[in-house]
Amino acid sequence: MRSSTTLPPLQALRVFEAVARLMSFRRAGEELLITQSAVSHHIRQLEEFLGLPLFVRKARSIALTSEGEEYRTRTSDALRLITAATSDLRSRSGRNVVHISLLPSFAANWLVSRLHRFQSHHPHIDLELDPSLRVANVAAGETDIAIRYGDGRWAGVDARLLMAEQLSPVVSPMLLQSGGAIVTPQDLLRHTLLFAKKPVDWQVWASAVGLDLSQARSIQLTDYNITLQAALDGQGIAIGRMLLIPDHLRTGRLVQPFPQTITSTRTAHWLVTQKDRKIAPATQAFIDWLISETEAAVNQKHAATGNDIALP
Repeated sequence: MRSSTTLPPLQALRVFEAVARLMSFRRAGEELLITQSAVSHHIRQLEEFLGLPLFVRKARSIALTSEGEEYRTRTSDALRLITAATSDLRSRSGRNVVHISLLPSFAANWLVSRLHRFQSHHPHIDLELDPSLRVANVAAGETDIAIRYGDGRWAGVDARLLMAEQLSPVVSPMLLQSGGAIVTPQDLLRHTLLFAKKPVDWQVWASAVGLDLSQARSIQLTDYNITLQAALDGQGIAIGRMLLIPDHLRTGRLVQPFPQTITSTRTAHWLVTQKDRKIAPATQAFIDWLISETEAAVNQKHAATGNDIALP
């Protein structure tokens, strides 16, 4: 198929949208699961096609040129029209499919084991899970809903709090035996701490108990599933997301040195949907079920422990 002389390379246009929205080549690459050099290549390709620069490259940042800002506005509108047309036609197909973007850790440790309950009440609805570290562009309609972890402050979408995580350090029994007792938070610094790519969990917990993490030995990991496996293997101490790991605690594969847990809306699971967009009945059915399940999980955990300290 010959390429159009008037349409831009569509992959390059998708990359441009991500860079213009995130104002970062690196973050755009992480979202699209391509390298930063590939992002640069696509932007150069688009600029050469248009014959104009779209970005001003600075030492540590980028900015849109006036032409780039105009192009972002007009192409974003076009992409939204394509998304709306696709969604409308898909709804006429008779297929009741709900597309869900979520982190692999939430899928594996919480959602998948509960899906049979949804399917038993809604056998006519198919669920398509996309467990990925890539942040799906909900605002552009890449997915029907997303379940995200963080503080809920994402531009261009509606975010509803599902569960504020209950955080506390967890450690394997073999590491606890070999490394000595952990009585105070300061004792943690004798061990290696397992940090995620953005260690907000550790920061929230350490700030609440007055622990300085600047002197901690740490291993930097990416996905919470990897962090959890490293803790199970005795490689260090992880922050436990208690709502995700009750089975590991119940069986003793991990132990909790301190009885208190810290909760904060900075470290919470959120339901993310597109702004100003009518939600399809099948999607709404899944949302209603998800809210009911998360409320039950939080209530059950509170009843079991009662040692929770809530933060903003």
